[in-house]
Amino acid sequence: MKNTIFEKDILKGLNSQPKRLFSKYFYDDKGSAIFQEIMQMDSYYLPGCETEILRNRSHEIIDLLPNNTYDVVELGAGDGTKTAIFLEAILKAGKNINYLPLDISTDILEFNKKVIGEKFPGLNILPIAGDYFQTLEKIKPRQNPKIVLFMGSNIGNFEGEKAVEFLQFVRQYLSDGDFFMLGADLKKHPHTILMAYDDPEGITKRFNLNLLHRINRELEGNFIPEDFDHFASYDPLSGTTKSFLISKVQQNVQVAGQTIAFERNEPVHMEISQKYNLSDLVQLRKQAGFKSDHHFTDTRRYFSISLFKY
Repeated sequence: MKNTIFEKDILKGLNSQPKRLFSKYFYDDKGSAIFQEIMQMDSYYLPGCETEILRNRSHEIIDLLPNNTYDVVELGAGDGTKTAIFLEAILKAGKNINYLPLDISTDILEFNKKVIGEKFPGLNILPIAGDYFQTLEKIKPRQNPKIVLFMGSNIGNFEGEKAVEFLQFVRQYLSDGDFFMLGADLKKHPHTILMAYDDPEGITKRFNLNLLHRINRELEGNFIPEDFDHFASYDPLSGTTKSFLISKVQQNVQVAGQTIAFERNEPVHMEISQKYNLSDLVQLRKQAGFKSDHHFTDTRRYFSISLFKY
């Protein structure tokens, strides 16, 4: 069955000026497999840094949590692999928890529940499938204090004020004494960042181009991916990383019965990944209306897990 929301978003983006596509559609089966390759790249430092913090500093985070019982709510939970490190630490600290993974994919939530359930027998796991912009309301009636996790530098997908708006959106489902745990990529040498988003092996290029293959398959498109190149940029002043596909030729492409014209060298905006420094994160917390913040970084200070209190 045709995904009408996918079709609507793709046509809207390709008919915009400038043209854009949306990174949330990167992750079909093939895209997810390529992303696993990216996660293994030496230059893609993000997962290793976040894992280091969870392994070495979870006990410091847990020391700031005064209650004995919590609902641990994870937005965009995925397979739960990294989260298991934090769950293990909080259980070893003697706290009672329920784990509520939220994800748009029912399949990934089933895998998450299997993996986490096998690792922690007896843990109450309550998956919630759907877009968390719609499903977060399901956590509000719960009586236990909450720790809401938003990891993996996903906050970087929000441009400018939209990051503040997102935190304000989440905050309306929190109560006094709840916590928001945020993974954020930190500003660092531009070469380090660019290598993560434009590797010499061309894996990130394949990842971006795969969306054209998906459009061809699902929306009767006739993109020739070889006619597009991948380009990534990073502005060290704003901390903004952007990736684009560049049309190498003037061409017309059919998508869902529409003709989309591309000029030679025309960019298609694919993804944004915002980087922060710690003072940026303090301002983000203040603007979003949280009371306090603590920041835990890896040894290279490449990445932060920040704990905001409501």
